[in-house]
Amino acid sequence: MTHFEPLTLTGKHVILEPLRRDHHDGLVTATQDGELWGLWYTSVPTPRGMAAEIDRRLALQEQGSMLPFTTRLIDPVSGGPGRIIGMTTYMNIDAGTPRVEIGSTWNAASVQGTGTNPDSKLLLLRHAFETLGCPAVEFRTHWLNHQSREAISRLGAKQDGVLRNHSRTADGVLRDTVVFSILEHEWPMVRNGLEYRLGKDA
Repeated sequence: MTHFEPLTLTGKHVILEPLRRDHHDGLVTATQDGELWGLWYTSVPTPRGMAAEIDRRLALQEQGSMLPFTTRLIDPVSGGPGRIIGMTTYMNIDAGTPRVEIGSTWNAASVQGTGTNPDSKLLLLRHAFETLGCPAVEFRTHWLNHQSREAISRLGAKQDGVLRNHSRTADGVLRDTVVFSILEHEWPMVRNGLEYRLGKDA
């Protein structure tokens, strides 16, 4: 059985570090950048709800079903951790297979389109496939979240299907969930694509 332990992953643009409660204020500032909680098809915590969201993710970590990260920019001067820009996770962990879903991700509006998302995904996918030995990694999103669906497709993930009336949103509305995955044998091509995209950012 694979053990999913908190760790720090460092890329070209971002550092993913284990979520801690003292990240609260930085995460509140990040979520206010674009007021992301106002997008009805996403589940981004409000400033007032951030403490509860941190507690929820850490509780799932204790249960072994989630490994949550805080996303920081790399400081261009020091090369170390810079400002906090969002959150991401390994979730729905199946340690026996092992298999994970990458999700519950959001980044501040001002850094979207700057390479932070593909850098984050490259870090998480590389660790999942090359260190944890996952035969597959999954992604899920709202059917109507076209931006997320396009971003997942650009990674090289393939759509597995749609779960109709799969879950309820915060306001109680049933949503359809689109499921994507990347398989182990597809990872080298996906990795090359992500590295090429990040190289173009140089």
